[in-house]
Amino acid sequence: MRLLECSDGKFKLTKDLIHDIPRYAILSHIWGLDTEEVTFRNLVDGTGEDKTGYHKLRFCAEQARRDGLQYFWVDTCCIDKSWCTRCALGTCPREQQLLQRSGYIGTGP
Repeated sequence: MRLLECSDGKFKLTKDLIHDIPRYAILSHIWGLDTEEVTFRNLVDGTGEDKTGYHKLRFCAEQARRDGLQYFWVDTCCIDKSWCTRCALGTCPREQQLLQRSGYIGTGP
């Protein structure tokens, strides 16, 4: 699991966290078009600031800071969906397992 943090007004991804995951905020939002949302690849490449969805990252970073949190998670850019079709469909089992363990998503009825 990767998280975002904001430093000097720029967003960067953490290393892949498996243990000792810090407290973090989660942005729940309505997705725009793929061309509008900031992706994992955008963050790695240092691009995406011109995308409409970039303001969502700024908003989440500011809210996390106000809530005393250094890190935050946004599904559109914290998951590298390029490595598997299941992730591209939003069903990456590793990410879901980490979120369930953290208590952020339920395991079903």
